[in-house]
Amino acid sequence: MTIQWFPGHMAKARREITEKLKMIDVVFELVDARIPLASRNPMIDEIVSSKPRLVLLNKADMADPAITAEWERYFREKGIATLQIDSQSGKGVGSIASKARELVKDKIDKMIQKGMKPRAVRALILGIPNVGKSTLINRLAKKNIAKTGDRPGITKKQQWIKVGKELELLDTPGILWPKFEDQIIGLRLAATGAIKDELLDFQEIAVYVLKFLKERYPERLKERYKLESIPEDVIELFDEIGKKRGFLQGGGWVDYDKTAEIILRELRSEKLGRLTLEKPDDYE
Repeated sequence: MTIQWFPGHMAKARREITEKLKMIDVVFELVDARIPLASRNPMIDEIVSSKPRLVLLNKADMADPAITAEWERYFREKGIATLQIDSQSGKGVGSIASKARELVKDKIDKMIQKGMKPRAVRALILGIPNVGKSTLINRLAKKNIAKTGDRPGITKKQQWIKVGKELELLDTPGILWPKFEDQIIGLRLAATGAIKDELLDFQEIAVYVLKFLKERYPERLKERYKLESIPEDVIELFDEIGKKRGFLQGGGWVDYDKTAEIILRELRSEKLGRLTLEKPDDYE
């Protein structure tokens, strides 16, 4: 299966973002802390060029904390500032405005030296669909300005949002890239819910998830599905989970669709605990 998703409004958003950049002081790049690189659009590096950038590691409460620390080191070594946040609960969100001012301190100092009154910092907020952008904006603005939902692709147009007196945000639709060159990135995005479920083959995604859990979090896998041992063959593992959950069809055959769906739902709802689907050294 080849995972692709690039609705027309996303191509338009890229053009509009490029046009608005001259008005922007700092870029907030929202990523999923469970898949920090898979959830970064490589086009963003081209689009934002030399603007100061803050990578917001959202859903940090769902990610493996030890691996999140590795990712913070990874970005720091590349000269990119990071901040762990959880837009749902608001944890870490209060630090965003002050972090933004730090990143544009030189620009603010120059304005003061010229006798100008510093204006609110103008930030562009970018992120792939379903990474929590609208929830974060509503949390920052302290009111429901941006439409939210658990489906990717809800935001369809750009809008300016005031955050107190010191920050103005430009929201944009989530942007995915037209083609995933590495299908493992598509699988990671699909597993965490960044791509519309209607476009997915749940069985294929669930097989990827099981292989990943078997390699990185075997004890979690055994505990959640009450397995004495993990079968070597992933299809046998699939069968065992289906039988344990009672997802059987006529003749005692395992219902693979139901089994695949429950594996994905439980991964996304933290029933398997806090986990991260990639490490920095996966890309080396």
